[in-house]
Amino acid sequence: MMLLISVALIGTLGFMTIEKLSFVEALYFNIVTMATVGYGDIHPTHQSTRLLAMFIIIFGGGAFIGFIANATEMMLLRRDAKQRMKKQNIVLGVFFTEIGYRLLKLFSSCDMNRNSFSDLKKIDMNFSVAQLSALIKGIEQYTVKVEIEKMDLEKLNQFLSAKHHFILNLLENPVVVEHEGFTELLLSVAHLNEELRSRDKLNRLPKSDLNHLAGDMNRGYALLIEEWLVYLIHLKTNYLYLYSQSARKNPFNPDASAIIKDF
Repeated sequence: MMLLISVALIGTLGFMTIEKLSFVEALYFNIVTMATVGYGDIHPTHQSTRLLAMFIIIFGGGAFIGFIANATEMMLLRRDAKQRMKKQNIVLGVFFTEIGYRLLKLFSSCDMNRNSFSDLKKIDMNFSVAQLSALIKGIEQYTVKVEIEKMDLEKLNQFLSAKHHFILNLLENPVVVEHEGFTELLLSVAHLNEELRSRDKLNRLPKSDLNHLAGDMNRGYALLIEEWLVYLIHLKTNYLYLYSQSARKNPFNPDASAIIKDF
């Protein structure tokens, strides 16, 4: 890029000085020379201008072609990145439909600090992208703490076991691997699933083991909140009708309902 700018500057100033051209004419002369177009409407009239044109063709031509190639590659990469992001959010949406919302509602109902989640409870159809982004930035201030004594471990185990193959299939999806946060979330849920499945009597566990399971739940719970907010921003930006439904099902609002009511 710097080489292209340098050659363009040298060539334009050179043509202005030697050929006595205006800035626009000199710039035009420089571009058609660098691009090796040569329309024929303008040509060097001095020996020194011909030498300058040769310099521009040799150094500027390659730089110009390289610039076009790089610009094209960047456009293609940007388009591919946009497509990958779209696919990632589709998979994320499927996850929340099948598992995520259920887990968020379950964990939040047993969260000892749920009263401090007033901002999350306020999320509705009128929430802006800026407000959602602010919640993500301040997510570290939330300390999730599942009160495991209130959790129906057997019911949770049955639910996650029924989704066992679904979780594994998501982990095998190449699109998911590129989304580090979502991958970590899936691994956390899969680990909790394995922990619960590894115990025969979930209603007779010692306090130490319950604390261990609570730690696994808190890890997955915190990741769920963050990914849910990321997903809501995607929906708010691109799919308002899907955002509307997701906001109406806000798992942190006990009064939330997918039913649209008259006011």
